Amino acid sequence: MEMRKMTIGATVVVALAGSLLVGPATAAAAPYCGITWGSTDKAGSGLPAPGAGTLTNVRAGRHDCYDRLVIDFSGPAARYSARYVPAVPHQAKSESLALRGGAAIEVVVRTSAYDLMTGAATYTPDDPDELVAVTGWSTLRQVAWGGSFEGYTTIGVGVRAHLPFQAFVLPGPGAGSRLVIDVAHRW
Repeated sequence: MEMRKMTIGATVVVALAGSLLVGPATAAAAPYCGITWGSTDKAGSGLPAPGAGTLTNVRAGRHDCYDRLVIDFSGPAARYSARYVPAVPHQAKSESLALRGGAAIEVVVRTSAYDLMTGAATYTPDDPDELVAVTGWSTLRQVAWGGSFEGYTTIGVGVRAHLPFQAFVLPGPGAGSRLVIDVAHRW
């Protein structure tokens, strides 16, 4: 009986020592800030045809886990796409936008920055190369105007690196709407 107790005791000691050497099972790292967006192309349907609303403003904000770009419309949101590209082409020109950062997101909305009936501008950037001031931000490096031509508007977003992002539409303010693009600070 004494020998059996010693054998059981030795087995327990060996098992405990082995578990200390191996350590606990490593859990998969949790996503940064719970972000699970990925970096694939984003698109949304909105207006079936241009003209029901126009682009009126571009603004940005900083958050704990991501930087945010907001594009305001005077009416319902237009169809949009946002995707990483090697270079963002300028509307109606044979050149690309020179964007700061390690990666570029091309944002195209199916609406104009001018009234289609009168041709009057609804959004005119003060500085087409710097739509919003993002110097020193965690992720956004530059937001530049790619032009508005024949019912399409392009905005180039220079980002620090190829990072997860999401795009979605929110209603308001008022009868307007806004396209929101969030780019994570890291994976």
